[in-house]
Amino acid sequence: MKVKIAVVGATGVVGRMMLRVLEERNFPVSELVLFASKRSAGAVMEFRGEKITVRELNAENIKTANVKYALFSAGSDVSREFAPVFAKYGAVAIDNSKYWRMDKNVPLVVPEVNPDDAFKHHGIIANPNCSTIQAVVALKPLHDAFKIKRIVYSTYQAVSGAGRMGIEDLENGVKGKAPQKFPYPIAYNIIPHIDTFDDDGYTFEEMKMVNETRKILGDDTLKITATTARVPVFYGHSESINVEFFKPVTRESALEVLSAAKGVVLRDEPQNNIYPMPIEAAGSDEVYVGRVRQDFSVDSGLNLWVVADNIRKGAASNTVQIAELLNSRD
Repeated sequence: MKVKIAVVGATGVVGRMMLRVLEERNFPVSELVLFASKRSAGAVMEFRGEKITVRELNAENIKTANVKYALFSAGSDVSREFAPVFAKYGAVAIDNSKYWRMDKNVPLVVPEVNPDDAFKHHGIIANPNCSTIQAVVALKPLHDAFKIKRIVYSTYQAVSGAGRMGIEDLENGVKGKAPQKFPYPIAYNIIPHIDTFDDDGYTFEEMKMVNETRKILGDDTLKITATTARVPVFYGHSESINVEFFKPVTRESALEVLSAAKGVVLRDEPQNNIYPMPIEAAGSDEVYVGRVRQDFSVDSGLNLWVVADNIRKGAASNTVQIAELLNSRD
């Protein structure tokens, strides 16, 4: 069924990617409405060969837009204020910011993992953090098969996760220019710091992964810890994931499960130098998994290497997939 769609934050990195993904996935859009801040209103963008003028995001424009789904990528303050306005006027807001993710009344959805949760919404659905999305796509089938006991996340995250300024810091850094977004140069460097630090020494990014994984997998008893780092890669987050299970697991049994998992591309032939890399995942909506091997330091454990395009699957594509899921049942 063709539906009227809004993209909020259409002029940003993720907003532009949403337009591209809607077009590439041939989403049944009857009309597309683009929203941005007052500063960006009036800009002209293209979708399926049509020129569309960006509207200012305000309550009156939302009311008159009369859209079915509103795809948000405009920051927490914008989502807090305007997602309920879209819901008030009959739309479903699918939000990329962190604002609604841990709200008990808002489902946190990855379509390959917990699709039924999407239909428990009250007008707002949250899109998880980019690093969490790719992790749970790989972990959910293993959790179903072997039941996860503990997870140790170590992430290597692309600069595009910090937006346009993060990309510019890397581009300018290789030219010797000082950083404007990150606290240190990212070119030729790794920064073990994403988001702000809490009193325990963890960053909010690390705690997002902990709390969001528990919510998506529906298990508050999961033991999870995380370390997140920024690396000099433009697109594609990489993650080393160590998992301990309650049930016995082997590399062979894990590969069998992962090979059948929805949304997973298995790249695991180490003898032929075949394993996931961000340069391969960039531009894809799938999650790449490889370097699968047994952790012999525990009774039942695995190590995984998981890679995905953080702007596509980690943000824009997951949002569009949620809209596709909802629309498939309307």
